[in-house]
Amino acid sequence: MNVLITDQVDNLFLELLEKNNVKYEYAIQEDKNIILDMIKNFDGLVTRNRLKIDNNFLQKAKNLRFIARYGSGMENINIQQAVSLGIKCFNSAEGNRIAVAEHALTLILCLFNRIIKARDELKDKIWNREENRGLELEGKTVGIIGYGNTGSALAEKLQGFNCRIIAYDKYKSHFSNAVVEEVNIQHIYKYSDVVSLHVPLQDDTLHLFNSVFIEKMHKPFYVINTSRGRVVNTNDLVKGLKTNKIVGAGLDVHEMETSTFNTVDFDENFNYLLNCNNVILTPHIAGLTKEANQKISSVLIEKIIKLK
Repeated sequence: MNVLITDQVDNLFLELLEKNNVKYEYAIQEDKNIILDMIKNFDGLVTRNRLKIDNNFLQKAKNLRFIARYGSGMENINIQQAVSLGIKCFNSAEGNRIAVAEHALTLILCLFNRIIKARDELKDKIWNREENRGLELEGKTVGIIGYGNTGSALAEKLQGFNCRIIAYDKYKSHFSNAVVEEVNIQHIYKYSDVVSLHVPLQDDTLHLFNSVFIEKMHKPFYVINTSRGRVVNTNDLVKGLKTNKIVGAGLDVHEMETSTFNTVDFDENFNYLLNCNNVILTPHIAGLTKEANQKISSVLIEKIIKLK
């Protein structure tokens, strides 16, 4: 088996390839035209988000047996076309599920307890106790949309907080257990104090969170997004914050990010969010723990070995 790697990966992954006698070539600097000339020589492709694996790419991948995503999101891969050509597509979302879940939980707790606001005020020598009175997670209802790897991991992390955990997944059912209650989307609208988004970016999730969604919520709420930026309509989010229907927001991913997640467009909406005391923004780092990087390597090599 001969594998082409087009993005930065952890050294452990390279060591695991060698240990399992999988040949590889590291092409993380080469541009797409060079990759297109090379790809016909490989059985497998390991990629992240640097390249768009479109129809043109796939037509040149004459001998490709699989595309492995080092990470979770698959939106840069034309999966339908790949599968039609007999190319298996898979990711390693199991590897960073805990990292993303812990980040989402951290955003909730920081928002509830005004941690960032209080810290920033102290930097300006402002000692403000009463205005930074927080909320307890106990007794609240957390609505999880998308009960895959990260959504289910968040539910696990919420155990012990004595909060109600409800979850909706358009493509999964019968997953209720002692921790989480499977519900329809109407229950998310009616009961949630917090909505946490854990869905892939695809046609039916683009701007899933928009003005219609916000209007359907029965009470003011917090929103957390650690999935993909374009799942949230930022303009509608800002409007919801301005009307106080949205009490606060924790966003690790942003609609204005580039496709490679290397930077963001600091437009009017993004700048507004940066200046909100009830909004916490982080630069797409939820899944980037040191542990996750190694877990992703272990998960991915197991899936690749099965194809040898």
